[in-house]
Amino acid sequence: MKPKLPFQIRKRQFYSLIFFGILIIALQLSFLIYKKNQVYKIPDIQFVSEAKSEIILTEFDPNVLDEKQWSNLGFTDRQIKTILKYKKIIGGSFQSKQQFGKCYAISAEKYRSLERYILLPETNSENQKSNSGFKTYEKKKLTIKGKFNPDNFSQKDWESLGFSNKQAVAILKYKNYLGGSFISKEKLKECFIINEEQFSQMLPYLILQDKTPGIFARNFANASRKEVIKVSHYFDPNSLNAEEWQQLGFSEKQANVIVNYRDKNLKGSFRSLEDIQNCFVISEEKFGEMKPWIKLSYPEKKEEKPMASEKTDFAKIDLNQINFKQLCEFGFSEKDAAGILAFRKKLGGFISKQQLLEAYDIDRTMGEKLIYSVQINNSNVAKYSLSEAPEEWLKTHPYFRYSADRIIYYRITNPDDKKIWKFLKLKPEYEQKMRLYVK
Repeated sequence: MKPKLPFQIRKRQFYSLIFFGILIIALQLSFLIYKKNQVYKIPDIQFVSEAKSEIILTEFDPNVLDEKQWSNLGFTDRQIKTILKYKKIIGGSFQSKQQFGKCYAISAEKYRSLERYILLPETNSENQKSNSGFKTYEKKKLTIKGKFNPDNFSQKDWESLGFSNKQAVAILKYKNYLGGSFISKEKLKECFIINEEQFSQMLPYLILQDKTPGIFARNFANASRKEVIKVSHYFDPNSLNAEEWQQLGFSEKQANVIVNYRDKNLKGSFRSLEDIQNCFVISEEKFGEMKPWIKLSYPEKKEEKPMASEKTDFAKIDLNQINFKQLCEFGFSEKDAAGILAFRKKLGGFISKQQLLEAYDIDRTMGEKLIYSVQINNSNVAKYSLSEAPEEWLKTHPYFRYSADRIIYYRITNPDDKKIWKFLKLKPEYEQKMRLYVK
């Protein structure tokens, strides 16, 4: 038998239970009253129909857009590739709205819709005068020694005039696009590489007619005009000449581009519909019109008679000039030959014959035999000081890439090769290899 608790303890427990019971009932009543006073509104349900995606335009800098952002502005993949290629040709960035609008992948209508949102000055000359932070690639002053005909200028001549290497190449491409001649001062002025200030400097010295003759003006107008002739018969694009392409609705200039593209770039024939579509003068609309009527045929390959090949005199071969075929002739496997050439390309050329043996996983016995057979001329191999070496060269060269970041960091505050070598603290064997390519 358990002893009974004293009456006083049982009494306190009883009162406690009553107190907690009353408290629970009070809280429950309070919650019910609060809940009753709440007003709940039934939300309006709206059914949204699927609408066409709209292009929402905001201010943008065309120099910082990636492919996805260009796509969001309404450009096709093909147009985006053209715009990015054009930007690369003009030096890496657009300098003005005027220059941006000259890109042939951007129609006049599209440019007008974007113009007020572009964060660039109106013209290149305004860009040069302003200090708004836009990076400029044009030189302000050209070096002109006297009157000249730009049709006779080579790439080196344009560079000596004051243009960069890339700009000179782009100017010559523009001349080729015009048919090999600038024709007039008017046409030269339209070259997107040459800004207004540079053109005004050249103008008094140009040996060109002022205006484009009427016949040329009509040709250029026809080249930019949309095709109006509809294709309504089957044709083989591999058998058409320039005149027959014109009969399909292309201008004379476009027809010549298509024929050159087929004969030079594709080595004589279109192999697929994609090859035709990739020709930049054939619009998507025109390709869609032509596609049902295309019948591709491939020219038969002529059997080439094997020619008796002369044996190579390897005693006269330069290790920095030896090619894949000669390496295979010497006795290397195709894999070894490709590995040697790839390693030489990464180095920028061999400085010493022994470097050949560093090529990955090649026949060492055959390599040593080649070393003693050939000559080496390293006079054309690029060499730089650590303080002036291009960053890309440092980061891709097999001997420098592992120390590239440190070299770039140290030379910012210590542009002295001796100090940079001291800070690098390299193993002697690594430093010895690197010094082969240092001035």
